[in-house]
Amino acid sequence: MDRGLIDGAWEQFAGIGFGHLTARVDRGAPYERIVLLSEWMAWSFVLDDQHDLLIREGRLDAWQPVSDAIARHVRGERSGRPGAAPHSALLDTFVELCDRILAGMPPSIQDRYRVHVPRMLRSLDEEAANRRPGHRPTVEEYVLTRRHSSQLLPMMDMVEADQGIEVPAEIRRSPAFQELAWSAIDVISWGNDVFSLPKEYSCGDTNNLAALLAAWHDLTLTDAVRAVEERVHARVEDFLAAARRLPGALEGFGVTDAAARTATDRCVRSYEDWMVGADLWQRYDCTRYRDERFAAGLEAAYTRPDLLSAA
Repeated sequence: MDRGLIDGAWEQFAGIGFGHLTARVDRGAPYERIVLLSEWMAWSFVLDDQHDLLIREGRLDAWQPVSDAIARHVRGERSGRPGAAPHSALLDTFVELCDRILAGMPPSIQDRYRVHVPRMLRSLDEEAANRRPGHRPTVEEYVLTRRHSSQLLPMMDMVEADQGIEVPAEIRRSPAFQELAWSAIDVISWGNDVFSLPKEYSCGDTNNLAALLAAWHDLTLTDAVRAVEERVHARVEDFLAAARRLPGALEGFGVTDAAARTATDRCVRSYEDWMVGADLWQRYDCTRYRDERFAAGLEAAYTRPDLLSAA
């Protein structure tokens, strides 16, 4: 995906392996949708790395105009980028990808995607606030932020659209389904915290569950990682328990339509693919977390320091 977003180091960028993750979670989707999800994942990594760079350099004033413009566009405000949004390769690429993504979604999933992208952006602002000198979020605060800063929800929306999974709104609002979704996202996010711990700990980033547990509970990093693993195992059990409760939730809502029941079952399977696929991707497909530069807390070699300098 060459749209002026990265500065050389193509091999390192390709080593993230976003195509491998796409293949693991969106099996059987049309080829063009698989490519689109891979492009969105690539853009998301650039977004995350660029945001991290701006935090370190104290240049978050360059972030807000682009973040605001992204939120406006996804809400459907297309007239001339209100607020004089800056020209930015990051923003221009988002606009192109977003329009293609929404064009392939049914209205019900479009509505969720339009909510999830701005919430994801707010979570990045929350993580920036967490990195103020002397500030340390509570574990509970971090967990809520991490569910969105993982950037999983917009990608899950894309996969469900690609797979033709439309769970009735009343089922999505049920406690059993909510627990199912959040437990899956927690499992993936906290697992990622273990893999990304070397970088975040080395540069003093408090946005990591293991680092926070170590700080709040006076644990060694080894014990903190074990504590994260125990929490992940507990959330897997929560996921399985919620999946067992779903048939009762369907009955409680009087949902007898076979298509709705099939969609709910397929969504459970999709979340399982996400949990297993993300773990395998991080262990075997992605070189990002094994790269010496990343582990030392340095910027990725492909990051463009001037990407938002004109904002």
